[in-house]
Amino acid sequence: MGIFFSQPRKPRGFHHHYIYVDERKEKLQKIEENAKRELGMLPPKEFDPEDIRGKFVEATTHLKRRKESGKKPLHPAILIMLIAVLCWLYYAITTGII
Repeated sequence: MGIFFSQPRKPRGFHHHYIYVDERKEKLQKIEENAKRELGMLPPKEFDPEDIRGKFVEATTHLKRRKESGKKPLHPAILIMLIAVLCWLYYAITTGII
C-alpha cells in the first residue's frame, strides 16, 4: 500500500562547479582593490548599474528560493483572459443561454 500513496522521488539537482575559476582569489582581489580605493591609492570607481543588479533578490530568502526554483509568474494577459471567460460563463449560466 505504501507504494501507491507515496509521492515520486525528485531527481537530484545539478550543481556545476567551475574548474578554472578561483572564487577565493577573486574575492581577495576585490577586497584589496576596495582597500586601495579607500586609502586613495586608486581613483574612485565609476558608477556601474551592473553592481546593484540583483541585490534585492539576493537579500530576501523568498525571492532567492523562487529564482532558484525557476518558477515564472502567471502572465497578466492569461489571467485577464481567464477572468473574462469565467465572467462570460457566469453570465451565460444566469441568463439561461447555456
